[in-house]
Formats: sequence, C-alpha cells, structure tokens
Amino acid sequence: MEHSLALATEFFSWRAVLDILLISAGLFFLYRTLLRLGTWKIMAGILLALVVFILANALGLKGIEWIYQNVSHVAVLGLIVIFQPELRKVLEKAVSVPPHRIKDQGTEFQALIAESLMKLAREHCGAILVFPGREPIKDKISGGYPLNAVPSMPLILSIFDPNSPGHDGAVIIDGNKLTQFGVRLPMSQTSRLSEEYGTRHHAAMGLAEQTDSLALVVSEERGKVSIFVNGTMQPAVTEDRITEAIVEHQQQMGFFRRDTAPWIRKRTLFQVAASLFIAVAFWSTLMLSQREVVERILPVNIDYTSPADDLALVGEKATEVKLHLTGPKSDIDTLAITPPSVKIDLSKMTKGTQTIIITSENIRLPKGVTLLDTSPQQLKISLAAMVEKSVAITPQIIGKLPGNLKIKKITVTPDSVLVNVPVTRETKNIDEVLTTPIYLESISTDSKLFCKVIARPSIQPVAKRWPDVEVSIELQQ
Repeated sequence: MEHSLALATEFFSWRAVLDILLISAGLFFLYRTLLRLGTWKIMAGILLALVVFILANALGLKGIEWIYQNVSHVAVLGLIVIFQPELRKVLEKAVSVPPHRIKDQGTEFQALIAESLMKLAREHCGAILVFPGREPIKDKISGGYPLNAVPSMPLILSIFDPNSPGHDGAVIIDGNKLTQFGVRLPMSQTSRLSEEYGTRHHAAMGLAEQTDSLALVVSEERGKVSIFVNGTMQPAVTEDRITEAIVEHQQQMGFFRRDTAPWIRKRTLFQVAASLFIAVAFWSTLMLSQREVVERILPVNIDYTSPADDLALVGEKATEVKLHLTGPKSDIDTLAITPPSVKIDLSKMTKGTQTIIITSENIRLPKGVTLLDTSPQQLKISLAAMVEKSVAITPQIIGKLPGNLKIKKITVTPDSVLVNVPVTRETKNIDEVLTTPIYLESISTDSKLFCKVIARPSIQPVAKRWPDVEVSIELQQ
C-alpha cells in the first residue's frame, strides 16, 4: 500500500507530468515523420523490442536483460545512423516557424488552381504544382526562376506549355502567389511508386517523403491529376477533390485564420491520444521496474583515514569488502556503476590491535538501500606508537663496474635523515633507508648521481618530505 501511494504521489508531480508530455510529443512527431517517410515498419519493430524489454524487466528475465544492457549502446548508435534523415526531419519540424496566416476569403483561389490542372489534364500537358508546408524546402529543391505573380489560368497554362523553358519543372505556390517555376524536385528514394510512372511522379513523391509539402501532378501520358502528400499518392478525379486537398493542406499548415474554432481531424486526435497512452504506459512501467526491490552483492574499497600523529597503521590490512545490499533496483544499479567505499576512521583509535565491526555507519548509502551483511563482517586494525630516530641513507649499488675499475670512495649527502618509525617487532631494528638503484655498468668515470629515498610506507620523514640525495662515486684502476 505504501509502495503504491509513493508511486501515485510521484506520478502526479509536475516533473512526472512534464516528463510524460515531452515523451508524448516526441513519439507523436516521430510517428508522423516516419509515417510520411515510409519507415514506420522499422519504428514498429523498435517499439516491439522495447515492449519485450519492459516485460523482461518486469518478469525478471535475466538473460533478456543482459542482452539488452550489453547490446543497447551499440544499437543506439546504429539507430542514429539508420534514422539520420528521419531524426533530422523531426528536429526540423520541432523548430519550424509557422507560416504567415491570411484570413480565409473562400476557395476561389483553390478552385482556380483545380480548374487549371483539370484543363491541363484534358490537354495531356504535364505539370507539377507545389504548396510548401511548415518545413523549409529550399535545401530540397534546385534550379528554377523567380516569378512572384498572382495566379491565373492563362499564366499557369503558358508556364506548362511544351514550348515554355520551365515546363518540365515545378511551380512553387507560397501563400496565394506563384513564387518560382522550372524548379527541380528531389527524386524518391523508396519503391512506393512502380516504374511505370514517370519522372514527375517520382519527383513529387520524393518531395512528399522528405517534407510536409503538397504536390499536385498532371500526367502527360494518362491525362490524370494525382495528389502527393505525406509520402502517399492519391488520385484526383474531380476539381472538387483538388480544391478540397488544397484547402485541407492549407488549414493543417495554419495558412488560414478561421473565424470559427479550428477543425481538428479525428485521426490526429487519435494519434495524440495514442502517443500519450504509450508515454504513460512506458513511464509507469519504467517507474515500477525501477522501484522493484532487489538484492545484490557489491565489492567496494576500504578507505582508511590518517591516525593520530603519534600512531601508525602497521601490519596487513584489508582493501576490499563485499556488501550484501537490498533496495530499489534503480538505486542498486547506480551503486553498481559508482560504488561507495567503507570509511574506517583511525583518528580516534588507540595503540594496539583492535577489531572493527562494519556497519551501515561506515558506508554512505542512498535512502531506501539497506545493508544486510558484509564479507568480512569485521576488520582487525593494528596501530603502533611512533618514535623519532635518525637513520642512515645507504646507496643501493647494483651490478659491477666495467673493466678493471674499482670503487675508491662513495660519499652520500646527506648521509642520514630524521624519521618517525612505528615501534613493532619488524621495525625496531631499522637503522637505515635505501636510495633508488645505482647501476654500476653505466659508470666509467667519477660521477655524481642524484637519487630518491626508498622506505617502507610506515616509515615517514619528520620533515614530511624525503630529501634529495647526492651520491658521489670515485673510481680507481
């Protein structure tokens, strides 16, 4: 009951609402873009894989979880490469600026376009008219000539007259004006259209796949008009159907400022509702799976703080402890990635051997994670008193001199150092420390070498820093 109440409280928080709304918006735009580009089947496969992962996570199927966790990073990179054009379209649509709206003054303009296209169809004169949407098309089209003219039937017929220089290209209609003619469109990269259709149809399909534009094509061979939108081709038998397609496109793109409430299609409402439902289901399942209580054993390091100034940690010491933890899966997974450490405070301990029992007080764990057991359960710590003494610095000589050379004299500067040494059976007889190795094979003349001091970790210089040592070697035959 308490677990369900906590989940409900988190579900109605403003962060959860914002999270779900952003996921829903992403799903909606991604679906619309993939639907237009004809890759929605791949998206359906990805959603199916996501559903399988969620079910495996909820049912505790460790094999499936392992596969997803180890393959997911590579799969994400692969999807980015495969869906690069689609992701680009989604991002472009998210930042597209709505077009300038004009007041709806009837359908005279759209009817004029429809009547012109039907006349071209009866005369078997090929043509392409493009109505851009919210997404920019400048980077998709090429060529063409600027026009900026008010549309009329004689003008449209003359542009697509076979003797016109731009009759093979497309006319761009922006707002209520013809802005360009003779424009080349991108060819379709899919196999939606059969090879029996000509270049005009494949070019119109290419633009409809890559943008949210509306393209109207007149077939020169068939004498028919076709409508291309959202990656689909629809036949237009009558002028009314062409007019309806243009009006519907302009209303969806927001070209009209309607006096009445905007008409929202039931299909769009259904897509929004479906996106919201999937986002809520995904978020809820994810939260439930992350709140699942699990047990896990994690190896962690041991951190020892410095003891008092007159004491030193001696003997063997453990460096790792295995923690048996239980808590929400999300917190346990986080600890597995960034494990905590066991803190052993030596600053308040006294001389001698002491036993420390590891408890939750030695570990900083997230709220809700409980320490069940440790291995080992306790540690033995030995602290020894420190004494101050002067020890000799002895050069560490390795190897033999070349030829008949012999060492005449070795001088070490300084020849001793003041150190703190723990009073133990192993260290009470220490009266020297060594330098870093000096290899005689490389010495053929009198030399001065600079070396560092090597000593046990428990032996520390009183000056807090080891001195640099100069070793002078005199040779003789």
